[in-house]
Parts: sequence; C-alpha cells; structure tokens
Amino acid sequence: MTRLSVLDLSPVPDGVTTRQALANTRDLAQNAERLGYHRYWLAEHHNMPGIASAATAVVIGDVAGATSRIRVGAGGIMLPNHSPLVIAEQFGTLAELYPGRIDLGLGRAPGTDQLTAHALRRSLSGDVNQFPNDVIELMSYFKPAESGQRVRAVPGEGTGVPVWILGSSLYGAQLAAALGLPYAFASHFAPAELDRALEVYRTRFEPSEHLDRPYVMLGVNVVAAPSDAEAEYLFSSLQQAFVNLRSGRPGKLPAPVENFAAGIDPMAKAMLDQALTCAVVGSPATVKAGIDAFIARTDADELMVTAQIHDHAARVRSFEILADVHGLAEISEAAE
Repeated sequence: MTRLSVLDLSPVPDGVTTRQALANTRDLAQNAERLGYHRYWLAEHHNMPGIASAATAVVIGDVAGATSRIRVGAGGIMLPNHSPLVIAEQFGTLAELYPGRIDLGLGRAPGTDQLTAHALRRSLSGDVNQFPNDVIELMSYFKPAESGQRVRAVPGEGTGVPVWILGSSLYGAQLAAALGLPYAFASHFAPAELDRALEVYRTRFEPSEHLDRPYVMLGVNVVAAPSDAEAEYLFSSLQQAFVNLRSGRPGKLPAPVENFAAGIDPMAKAMLDQALTCAVVGSPATVKAGIDAFIARTDADELMVTAQIHDHAARVRSFEILADVHGLAEISEAAE
C-alpha cells in the first residue's frame, strides 16, 4: 500500500510566535511517528513571515532529536543557495547523529523572491548546467573518501545520505531519471505538469547504484475533519495564504473564515482552483475517497501530505483522521 509522509512548512499562524510554531512542528513530528507516517520533511523558504523553517537543517536536527524512528529530511534544500560542500557537512552531521534516518531532497529554485536570493549570495545568472553538476558534486561527498582526496566532507563522507530530486516541472523529472534518483513532485502547489512529469521520469529512468526502479512521491494537501463543512472552513487558511502570496502580500497563516472562496474575485478563484487541484478536503469518508482516487490515477509510491491549518490541535487531528482511513497502523505493522 502507498506510504504516507508529512511535509511540514512549520507554519507561523496569526497570533502565534515563531517559538511556538517550532514547538508545534516538534509536536506534530512526534504525532506523525506515533501514527505511522514514514517520513517527516521540512522545506527551505526565506523572508516569509509565515514559515519558520528557513534554517532547515537546524529544524531537522530538532525534529530528529525529538523522535526515534521516523525518517526526517528536507523537502527540500534549495541547492543554488548553498555550496554543495556546506550541505554535505550539514546533512553528514545529521546522518552521524541520527544514522539511517536522514533524507536530503534538492531543488533548484531559490525558495524566495529575487531580492532575498541576492541577499543569500546566490547568483541569478548562473549556468543552467550548474544545478546537475552541484547535485553530482554533493553526492560525491557522501561516498567514502578516496586516497589523496583533498576536499572532504567531515562529517559526511561515507554516510550515503539518500538524495532526492524535487521539482514542479519537467526539468527535475529529467534529471532524476538520468541520475537514477527518487523523484518528489510538488503537486501540492504546482500541479500543472504532474502527468507529463510522471511520464518523463518513469519512461526515461536509468537504474543506478541508488535505485533500481523509478520511485515517485507526490505532494498533496489534505485537510480532514469530522465533517466536510468543518474541513472546508479549516482549508480557508491555506486559500487565504495563497491569495496573499500571489498578490505580493506574504504573511502569517491567516485564521479560517467561512465561505472564503465564495467571496473572492474570479481571477483569484481561478488561481486557487489551478494551484490547489491536488487537495483533498473533507470528512473521513471524503478524504479516503479522494486519496484513493489520487493514488489510483497517479500510481504514486508515496504521498507527501501537507496541511496548512491555523489551529495546531485541528492540524494534528487532520493527520490522525488520514492515518486512520488509510490504514497506516496496518502498513507499519506489515513493515515491521
């Protein structure tokens, strides 16, 4: 059965401090482990008041230290913001501290606006081939050091940290296929190229020392509640956040409002309908039907579930409902 994992953007809701948002992330990770989710990933974003995971490796370390079994990683690290050696050292250190539990997903977007990207000392005029070269260089640091090797990742060498390619277009699908790496598609916010990306990745996949067959993980928004009406109400926080972000007004995660989508202009509604196509919102029965249909359509090996819900208790409850209807307890028992 398809695995379920968690993508946590470490949201900072209106009225909540960054400290509390990070504590919420730690608590959600502990609940995800209890419920049988396979991975817990955090993402690199910068200059966004509503996201607390900018120092992604630091938050991963906190989550891994607060859990004992669940895999923890990045979905992802925006590699153009960093040197491959620095990321190899960071994730090599995590792998030494939490052996067998650390993943590294890599993306090529800056994870922010252009002005902030410059502040991160990222060149916006780099060679289009640099990202693949950086990925290959980074992976080389995780191998055992060779005799005479002058630049080494310490910690890092010999840890074999699993690397994923992330994407929302055909570029990442092509690269993941060529390198024989697992592929994670950002269908939770950019679903337009989903079907084509899956076809490209699966048909062009080259077996490698990392993977002998294609492995796909797809992002999906899930908001589950006791009733469809309550779930739609909770979902309005993400809808508001998307409209604010696309309007150039990023902020903290808004509190939910009744019938938000009904009161916005047609252009904003069309944007939401397109960006949030891969969203399953509703009661336990609605969520089960939606998840089953999405898996049947895509044949995903794993789903990376995200839930931008303002109230932390409701967010935990959403993941509990999904775990129950998908049978995560049975999947975990079978894996053991």
